[in-house]
Amino acid sequence: MKKAFIIAFLLFGILRLTTLMAQNGGSGAYDFLNTPVSARTAALGGSIVPVDDGDVTLTLNNPALITPQMNNHLGLAYVNYFADINYGVVNYARTIEGLGNFAAGLQYYNYGSFDYADEGGSKDGTTFSAHDMALTLGWGRQLDTSFSIGANLKFINSSYESYNSFGLAVDVAGTYKTKNGWLVSLTARNIGRELKSFLPGEAATLPFSMQLGLSKRLDHVPFRFMLVYDHLQKWDLTYEDPLDLAGNIDPITGERRERDKFANFGDQLMRHIIFGGEFYIGKNLILRGSYNYKRRQEMKIPDKLGMVGFSWGLGVRVNRFHISYSRSSFHVVGSPNYFTITTNIDNFRRN
Repeated sequence: MKKAFIIAFLLFGILRLTTLMAQNGGSGAYDFLNTPVSARTAALGGSIVPVDDGDVTLTLNNPALITPQMNNHLGLAYVNYFADINYGVVNYARTIEGLGNFAAGLQYYNYGSFDYADEGGSKDGTTFSAHDMALTLGWGRQLDTSFSIGANLKFINSSYESYNSFGLAVDVAGTYKTKNGWLVSLTARNIGRELKSFLPGEAATLPFSMQLGLSKRLDHVPFRFMLVYDHLQKWDLTYEDPLDLAGNIDPITGERRERDKFANFGDQLMRHIIFGGEFYIGKNLILRGSYNYKRRQEMKIPDKLGMVGFSWGLGVRVNRFHISYSRSSFHVVGSPNYFTITTNIDNFRRN
């Protein structure tokens, strides 16, 4: 009875927050918080990864995964993004007896140097920089062998030339694992506000989002499949391309060609869905892949689709380290490279 009450209370709280955030927009400043950092997350679609195998890098998106299993684990991630943009994260987890399980993560996004120039485009030889960063402090607790909860507290800063912004956000999550291995995660991310905006009196909303994830490792095949329903808080995620590359607007009348209701429903539903999976080859090699329909629809070029929307990666265990690499196809012009290394520090102390 006690566990059922806690679950009902958490679900009610998350749904109430969803309503409030949806009314306030739910997007705006600090959109970098929804950018995947770890190679594993990127390879599996860029959203939450509902897998409880002690991977400390997954806690940034799902604090309910912070468990004693990742005590003293350290994770380092680096992303070689577009246009000389680089970013990365450092993660560390620790269990404190009587208090629970904790994880900390520091994200840093470097956008490089920019030249100062006057209105006519003449450069004066000086430069300025721009960056985003977030410090995340997470807590997780297992209520029993099946159910766990967690929360992240985020201190956020954006600095572009002489303009600065500071914000505070919270993530809340719950995870339930059945006796036969099904795992379900529900998360509500980036609940908060700007404390100091770039310009006085112009505070922006945060990129609030909710996700529902499901995963299962098959019993007789070395494969784990994953399904994520992204953006629970909003149904219509359709992006209307002003360039109309897909030819949805009649060039003569200027009217938009409407699809039938079934096709429109299917398109909107699929924009929420991310499919992914991991194939285990022995104990030391994992192959990963995913498909993000929303990303493909928003970023594709109709006459040159390529692999836009698909992601792939691999994980290798080398001695005391788990090394992951992945690529995500955002556009036909290129794909970011993701690198992650995790290890258990206790493995070095034993020797």
